[in-house]
Amino acid sequence: MTGKKRLIPLTFLIGALLAGGCGMFDKGQSASGARLDEIERTPAEEEKAKLLKQIDRKFEDPQAHFELGQLYHSDGLWAQAEYEYNAALNCDPAHRPAQAAMVKVLTDSGDTAKAEIYTDIYMNQVASSAAESLKLAIAFQRQGMDDYALACYRQALRRAPNSAKINRQIGYYYLSKQDKVQAREYLTRSFQLNPNQPEVAGELGRLGVAVQIPRKAPESGKKLDRIVEQSEKEAGP
Repeated sequence: MTGKKRLIPLTFLIGALLAGGCGMFDKGQSASGARLDEIERTPAEEEKAKLLKQIDRKFEDPQAHFELGQLYHSDGLWAQAEYEYNAALNCDPAHRPAQAAMVKVLTDSGDTAKAEIYTDIYMNQVASSAAESLKLAIAFQRQGMDDYALACYRQALRRAPNSAKINRQIGYYYLSKQDKVQAREYLTRSFQLNPNQPEVAGELGRLGVAVQIPRKAPESGKKLDRIVEQSEKEAGP
C-alpha cells in the first residue's frame, strides 16, 4: 500500500503537465516564452518576406523576382539568386537589371565562362538600339561591372553619337580609371553637346580644359539623355 500511495502524487503531476501542456508551450511562443511573431527580424529578412508574399500573389512579377535575387545575392546564396534572376527573365526577357545581375552572380560564383556567354547574348539583343544598350550599360554599372558597362555605353554611342550623357558617362568611367586623356576627350564632347552641365565644366576645369559655350547645342540625343535622368532618379542618392 505504501508503494501505491507514493505513485499517486507523481501520476497526478504528470497528468497536470499533460493537461496544461498546450497552455504552457503555446505554438506562438518560443522556449523562452517570447512570441515567435514578436521576434525581431532584420530589414533584409523583412524585405524577403514581403517579396515572397508579393511573388505568392503574382508569380509573374519580374521586379519582385529581381529584388529577391539581389537579397539572396548579397547573402552569397548564388543558386537562389540565379533562380530568381531566371524567373525575372522568364517573366520579362528584356529586364536589363536582371540580365546584368545574372552576369554578376555567375561571375561571383566562379562560372566566368557562362558569364561571358550570357554577356554576349544580352549585348547582341540590344545591339540595334541605342536606348536599350544604354539601359543595359546602366544596369551593368549598378552591378559594379564597369568593363561591361563601358562596352554597352560604346555600343549605345555608336547608335547615338550626339548623346551628351552617354559621352559624359564614358568620360566619368575613364576618370575613375585615372585615364585623364580619354576622360578629357569624352567630357569635352559631352559639354559641346550640352553646355548646361556645370559638373562637367568643373571636371574639365580640373583637367586643365578651358571650356567655351557653343552657339547652339544639337537637339539629337535628348531622348537617350532622359533615360539616364530617369535611371538616376530611380537609383536615388
